Amino acid sequence: MVLNLPGYGSHELTGPAAWRRPTAPITSRIAYAAAHVVPAIDADCTPGAPAQLDWDVTMAYRHELWSYGLGVAEAMDTAQRGMGLDWAATRELIARSGRAAATVGGRLACGAGTDQLDLDHLPGGSAGLTVVADAYREQIEVVRDAGAEVILMASRALARVAQSPADYLAVYGTLLTEVDRPVILHWLGAMFDPALRGYWGDTDIDAATATFRELLGSHADKIDGVKVSLLDAAHEVALRRALPAGVRLYTGDDFNYPELIIGDEDGHSDALLGIFAAIYPAASTALQELDAGNTAAAHDILESTRALGRHIFAAPTYYYKTGIAFLSWLNGHQPGFTMVNGLTAGRSVGHLCELFVLADRAGLLDDPQLAADRMRTYLALNGIAR
Repeated sequence: MVLNLPGYGSHELTGPAAWRRPTAPITSRIAYAAAHVVPAIDADCTPGAPAQLDWDVTMAYRHELWSYGLGVAEAMDTAQRGMGLDWAATRELIARSGRAAATVGGRLACGAGTDQLDLDHLPGGSAGLTVVADAYREQIEVVRDAGAEVILMASRALARVAQSPADYLAVYGTLLTEVDRPVILHWLGAMFDPALRGYWGDTDIDAATATFRELLGSHADKIDGVKVSLLDAAHEVALRRALPAGVRLYTGDDFNYPELIIGDEDGHSDALLGIFAAIYPAASTALQELDAGNTAAAHDILESTRALGRHIFAAPTYYYKTGIAFLSWLNGHQPGFTMVNGLTAGRSVGHLCELFVLADRAGLLDDPQLAADRMRTYLALNGIAR
């Protein structure tokens, strides 16, 4: 099958690879896919409108991820937290995902943040830190009620009111003292959310890391792992080697995940990745190869998806969600290429044409005929007749 694409001319589709669902739980790595959300077909998706989700389609995507043996990281930045998914919809999303996970025994971890707060009306000083901590507590309770593991997300509100590294240590330290089960800490870099620049109290990465490590050392018994999304493999490996015993490193590096997950003689990273929501059949198959001791095969599979991952997460990185939703639509997992907050406009026609080609080369177009038909429709809507 041949499709004419701007910038490529005639592209002959290769068809899907022979990915497989696992017949037993994956054990070599803990792996979460951070899932996106799908708006209702008649929803108002203009920027600023309250999110209205197609719950059946959104939950079906989570079941698809679970069927490949992956955990679901719910209500994270992939689900457009801070980019259109308001707290009311997030709360419902967490509750519904908790019920869905329970029906299949699926692994579920959910983001607890502070995005119910109005950033323009935060008090300063210690009062602001108290407001932030209380907002975290509210969301932690929602996640716990859903039966999910808590992911303490980076907070725009905390970044706004904190005046020093000590303020970060105070808020996180208080929350970690209070939780009854270990949580995952999420360090999200400014490339994913510019409002988080200077998180942990310093724009210097080494100084911020020192504060982060101080927190980990003081509360290791309350921390299951840390998710680091800085797109810096050397930094991640160094941090991984310095973690307290029993604390995992969940890679959030959507550029360098193949080598980080495979690891080296000193260890490996587990995974909590937005790119896994796009490449989940390949990711699952690679992890099954790791379970079987076939490290080279696992690496080759993950490596075959790297070009797609780097493209989806290309700068401006915070628009990566557009690519994930587009691939979901191409593969028939949602009825339309629509996104909360009008985020379909986050990537250009050229960018999505290249995504189509890279997804095909990686064997990740499930039904080439359907994908080609939808790509033609997309091009026609954008004034390109093919």
